[in-house]
Amino acid sequence: MKVRTALVALGLFLAGAIAIPLPAAPVRGWLNWRGPQQNGSSLEKNLPDNIALKDALWVADFPGQSTPVIANGKLYIMGYLGEGPDLQEGVACFDAETGQKLWQHLYNDFLSDTIYQRYATSSATVDPETGNVYMQGTQGILAALAAGDGKLLWQHSLMEEFGRLTFPNSRTASPLIDQDLVITRGITANWGAHGPAGDRFYAFDKKTGDLVWASSPGDRPKDNSYSHPYLGWLGGKRVFYSATGDGSVVCVNARTGEPIWRATLSKAGVNATVLVHHNDKIIAVYGTPYEKGQMVALKISDVEPTNAAAGPVIIERSKVELWAADLSTSASSPILADDTVYLVTEKGDLCALDASTGNVSWKLRLGIEERNACPLYADGKLYVPMLDDPESKAEGSGEAGTTGAFYIIKPGDKPQILAHLALDGRCFGTPSAYNGKIYIQTTRHIYCFGKKGDNPGLAPEPEPEKWPVHGPPTAVQIIPSEVLLRPGQSAAFHSRMIDAKGFTVEEIKAPIALKWSSYIPPTARVKSVMKAAFNDKGQLVAAGEAVPSAGAFEAAFGQLKGYIRGRVLPYLPVKQDFESFALSETNAAEGTAFSYPPLPWIGARFKFDVREKDGGKVLAKTTDNRFFQRATVFMGTPDASNYTIEADVMSDGNRRKMSEVGVINQRYLIGLKGNEQKLEINSNQERLRVNEDFKWLPNVWYRLKARVDIAPDSSGLIRAKAWKKAEPEPEKWTIAVPHKTAHQNGSPGLFGFSPQDMRVYIDNVSVTPNEK
Repeated sequence: MKVRTALVALGLFLAGAIAIPLPAAPVRGWLNWRGPQQNGSSLEKNLPDNIALKDALWVADFPGQSTPVIANGKLYIMGYLGEGPDLQEGVACFDAETGQKLWQHLYNDFLSDTIYQRYATSSATVDPETGNVYMQGTQGILAALAAGDGKLLWQHSLMEEFGRLTFPNSRTASPLIDQDLVITRGITANWGAHGPAGDRFYAFDKKTGDLVWASSPGDRPKDNSYSHPYLGWLGGKRVFYSATGDGSVVCVNARTGEPIWRATLSKAGVNATVLVHHNDKIIAVYGTPYEKGQMVALKISDVEPTNAAAGPVIIERSKVELWAADLSTSASSPILADDTVYLVTEKGDLCALDASTGNVSWKLRLGIEERNACPLYADGKLYVPMLDDPESKAEGSGEAGTTGAFYIIKPGDKPQILAHLALDGRCFGTPSAYNGKIYIQTTRHIYCFGKKGDNPGLAPEPEPEKWPVHGPPTAVQIIPSEVLLRPGQSAAFHSRMIDAKGFTVEEIKAPIALKWSSYIPPTARVKSVMKAAFNDKGQLVAAGEAVPSAGAFEAAFGQLKGYIRGRVLPYLPVKQDFESFALSETNAAEGTAFSYPPLPWIGARFKFDVREKDGGKVLAKTTDNRFFQRATVFMGTPDASNYTIEADVMSDGNRRKMSEVGVINQRYLIGLKGNEQKLEINSNQERLRVNEDFKWLPNVWYRLKARVDIAPDSSGLIRAKAWKKAEPEPEKWTIAVPHKTAHQNGSPGLFGFSPQDMRVYIDNVSVTPNEK
C-alpha cells in the first residue's frame, strides 16, 4: 500500500490537471466519422469550392453508406462487394492520394434483418495512438485491424456473444476510441441482468479486445440507435453523451460505464448524434416519417446518482429545455460550426439555426428526402449530400432512383449554391475532408475531389486534452469484466484501483493479492454459481465437468471491491432435455408454473421459458411481449464448426394459423414455417433463402435435423430434414443448399417466431460433431 500512497501524494503535489502526451509518431487525419471536433466540422483551409465529375482525382468501386476516414495518407471505409448469398461487407484501405486499394477485410452477413442492401451504415475509426483500425459490421462483427496490412488483431461476434439484435433499417454504430478503450453500442438481449433487451454500450480494451465494462443507461428500447457518443467532461468525470433507442439523451461515465443521467425526448428511438455547445448545452434532434419531431437544446445537468444500483438520475425535459425548434429528422445528424447548427431535415431542407437561441436563420430546399447522410462544414463552406438528385439535367445524371446529389454551399444571410453535381449511386454517406480533398461514398463508388499533393492549409494539430489527477482509490476495476470458458479452461485478469470518478490510481501487479468469492447480485432472478474457481495464481479455472453454468465473482483488495461475471459452456456434444429444471416461478397473467431458461444461453431470458408439456418439460416460446415475438437464442461459442444439430419442435395453432420454429447451425437458420408449410434454410432473407414444401401439422411433435459441412476451398453444404417424431428418421435429406462463401463457424442456437400468439415448443436438443 506504500506505492499507492506515494502515487496519491504525487497527484496532490501536481497541479489540478496533467496533459496526456501525444504518441511519438502521431496519427494525423480525419480519424472518425464526426471528425476531430466531434461535430462534423473541420478547421482546414483551401478546400475545393467548385467540383465536377470529370475533375475527380479518383473514383473507386466500393459501394456503401459510410464516411471515409483518413490517417497518414490512407483512407479506410466500410463497404460491400459481391451479389446474393456471396455478398460480403467490411472495411477496405485505399491510398488516399491515388485511390489504389491496398487491402480489404470482408465478412459475410448472417442471421440479420438487413433488407435492400442496407450495408456499411457504420464508419471505421482509427486509433490516434497506434493507427489501428476498428470496424463494426451490420451483423455485429466488431473487429480491430492493423493499419499496415489489415491483419486481424481481435474480433467479437456481438450477436453470438452479447445477444445483439438486428433491424431492417440496419443502422449500425461506429466505434469510438477514448484513450485505451474502444466503445460501441447496440440493442442486446444477453444473459443474466443483461437478459432483457436494452440499448447498451460496451467498452473493450482497444489492444486486447477484453471487455472492460457494459452499460445499460436507457429504458426499454423502442428502436435501435446508431447515435455516435460525444466525449466530454462533467463534474471532473470523463463522460459521453448520446441519444438512445428508448428516445432519450443519456450521460455515461466513459471510464466505468456508470449511467449518470437520462432525459427523455421522444416516444421512438433517437438516431441522430447529439452536439455539445459551449460545454453547457446538448443539442439533439429527433422525429420519424410518421411522427413529428423537434430539435431541442438541453442544459447539461451536473448531477450524481445516489448509488450505482439506483440507476441514472431521471431528468425532466421541461426543467432543462433551453429552446426547441420545429425541425425534425429520423437519422441525419446536425453539425456545428462556431455558434451555428446546420441540419438537413427529413424532407430535404438545409437549415441554419443559432445554437444559443434556436432561431432558424434560413432554409434552403435541396431535395425531397434525406436519410442517414449529414453535411460537412469546412473552409467556410457546406458540403451537402442528398439521397437522390432532384434535377434530371444535373451533370452526370443517370437513371431515376440511382443518382445522388452533392452540393457545395456558401452559407450566409442568403446561402449560395457554388456547385451541384449528380453522383452515380444514392447518397447515404457523409463526406469527410482532409489534406485539400473531399471524399464521399455512394451506393456505387467512392469519390475524391480536390487538389493533388499536400495542402498547406491543414488545420493545426489540437492541443492534447488535459486529464484530472486521480483521487484516492475507491474500487477495483477488473479486466476482462466478463469471460466465457470451456471445461478445464482458465482465464487471467489484470486489475487496477480506480477512484470515485473512474480514473486509474494504480495497477495491481500481483493477481494473488485479490481475494475472490462467489457473488450473487441482489437483483438476480436466477441464483446461480459459475462452476469455476480461482487458483493460487489468481486465474479463474472452469470445472472439468461438461455442465453449462454462469455466475459472478467478487474480488476484494483490502476494503476495495470489484466484480466480474462469466459462463462455462461445454464442448460438443451438447444435450438438453429440460427435465432437470424446477418450475418454481409463476406467470402472473396466466397462472402457469415455469422456470427461466438456461442462464448461460444468450438471448433466452423473457423470450423463452421452461414449461410442462405433454407429460414432460420443454422450452416454450413466450407470447406476452410483442417485442420478443421473434427470438434467436445462442447456446454455444462462435468458433464452433462442422456439427449437426437436432431438436424436437412443435407449433400451437390450426391448419390456417401456425408459427415458425427452428435451429441455428453455423449461422444458418433452419426452420419450419407454419403458414407457408415450408422447410427453409436461410442466413438472410434477401441474401440466402432456399426452401422446400413440407406439410406439417399443429400440435404434433416433429424432429428437425440440420448439418453443415465445410470443404477445403471454404465452400459449404447445408442440409436439413424433418419428420414426425413418432416415425423413423428418413434416410435422405429433405433439402441441401450449397454456399460458395460459406460461414466457416458459428454458435449453435434455437429460433422461435410467434407473431399470432401461437406458441412454439422445443425439446431434446442435441449438438454433435460431424463424423468424418
